[in-house]
Amino acid sequence: MMRPEEQLERLARGSAQIIPRDEMLAKLQSGRPLRVKLGVDPTAPDIHLGHTVGLSKLREFQNLGHQAVLIIGDFTALVGDPSGRSATRPQLTRAAVEAAARTYQEQVFKVLDRSRTEVRWNGEWFSAMRFEDVIRLGAQSTVARMLERDDFATRYRQGAPIGVHEFLYPLMQAHDSVEIRADVELGGTDQTFNILLGRQLQKDAGQVPQVALILPLLEGLDGVQKMSKSLGNYIGVAEPPGEMFGKAMSTSDALMLRWFELLTDEDATALAARLADGSEHPMEAKKRLAETLTARFHGAAAGTAARHAFEERFQQRHLDSESLDEVTAAATEGGLWLPGLLAQAGLAKSNSEARRLLQQRAVRIDGKPVEGEQFSCAAGRALVLEVGKRRAVRVRVA
Repeated sequence: MMRPEEQLERLARGSAQIIPRDEMLAKLQSGRPLRVKLGVDPTAPDIHLGHTVGLSKLREFQNLGHQAVLIIGDFTALVGDPSGRSATRPQLTRAAVEAAARTYQEQVFKVLDRSRTEVRWNGEWFSAMRFEDVIRLGAQSTVARMLERDDFATRYRQGAPIGVHEFLYPLMQAHDSVEIRADVELGGTDQTFNILLGRQLQKDAGQVPQVALILPLLEGLDGVQKMSKSLGNYIGVAEPPGEMFGKAMSTSDALMLRWFELLTDEDATALAARLADGSEHPMEAKKRLAETLTARFHGAAAGTAARHAFEERFQQRHLDSESLDEVTAAATEGGLWLPGLLAQAGLAKSNSEARRLLQQRAVRIDGKPVEGEQFSCAAGRALVLEVGKRRAVRVRVA
């Protein structure tokens, strides 16, 4: 049995903040299984690696003997989480939310232990509320308190619209904690305000307030923006093994370390030291990361097979370039202009999509990722231009 102090140390790994830390230790010292809450809003059909940061931490709690409570936000999804938004989210239909929720339930158990997960839908309590109950909920905070949130404050200063219904979202998330009597709530740094509001509502309800375990947001394939389906910089947990492996291999070395820290059990600090002293090559580390992630969601055999396929195709040069369609491109003084070439070759729908693919390191020339819009090469050269795993053409430079 792991001592409370050891549990705290383990749970703190990879977290941004525990608020308050001493209360977390006290809860662990109580010796009873804690009720640990994670809420997910089914706003899109699939979950991606960014979602799994919170799910993995919830699984850690399960492995330590605590009770995972997964809130499916069928009602909060109808409002739309305003966290980090510069504009009001478009509201979803109930049919869209219910369809996404079914997929979420299938995919979250790629990470969580189904037998030890209590799944709740917040429609259980919100659908039963009368309008006077909504008024009472709204009375538990103030407009001034809501405007303490950076996203609301920024939009207010800029004169951007803020829907009254958006103020309800933090209150609804906080009320979920009251309904399930949460001891701990997990969430990204963009959820800190909402989780701390949950502590306030629990105090008002006469409950012992939950502890906030705040997790970093996972950067997407571009290494800059939060992983998001709307930005296209994501890896979905249901993507085919080859696609998942190939996308993971396109990460920068810095992002690779970040993903090791947030998505695996490996010590990222020790790995960074090995990379720095040259005892491990970045390519080998990246392949291990890609194989680990692929195996996690598709099984060990699939992870191994994806790695072998990648090595055969890119490192052993088994790609048959002669069988590819050929396009001719004229090199200018600056070389090939890749956005235009990608669109011309049918590997991108437009120049803007091509730029996004380049930023995500999803474009390769002769097996090597490229990022810049200009690619220097001499006339008369033939090269293989690739996007993703299955799209490639041979380019003859005029």
